[in-house]
Amino acid sequence: MLRLGVLLLAVGAVLAGCVSDQVGTDFASVSQKIGPPRAGQSRVVFLQDKRQGLSMALCACEVKLDGAPLGKIIAGKYAYADRPAGRHELLVTEALFPGDTKREIVMESGRTHFYLIKSSPRHDAATGGAVLGGLIGLAAVSVATAGEANPGPAELVLLDEATARTKLAELQAVD
Repeated sequence: MLRLGVLLLAVGAVLAGCVSDQVGTDFASVSQKIGPPRAGQSRVVFLQDKRQGLSMALCACEVKLDGAPLGKIIAGKYAYADRPAGRHELLVTEALFPGDTKREIVMESGRTHFYLIKSSPRHDAATGGAVLGGLIGLAAVSVATAGEANPGPAELVLLDEATARTKLAELQAVD
């Protein structure tokens, strides 16, 4: 019995050592490791600022580029993808949110494009409606804001490289 306990403890210690602490998943380390985009390719990075205070203006956004999922980008995370230069379809969704953010982006060869994901005004209104009125409040606000120009959960803000790299210094890659 004692041997079994020692064996289980040893296996547990080995497995605990395998858990990642996310060291090396900051954008500077990743971009140094993978290098610049290959010839004819472009890189796009989607990021969301770290949570500031008690703000509920957060979007747990699923991002797809040309139909391929990049992952769920939440506060404090980023995701990137290399694609051929040209036009690409971006789709941002959020579970239980009654709309999608769709956008066409143009990527230039050899460049890295940075997009900050912020919650949309409709998302903020729906969140407020849900907090104040539960599912009925969410439904009421969703119906009232259905005609918004952006029916989805996210606003995308194109960032210059210096601003993006400053923000990315604090963020970790999507798992």
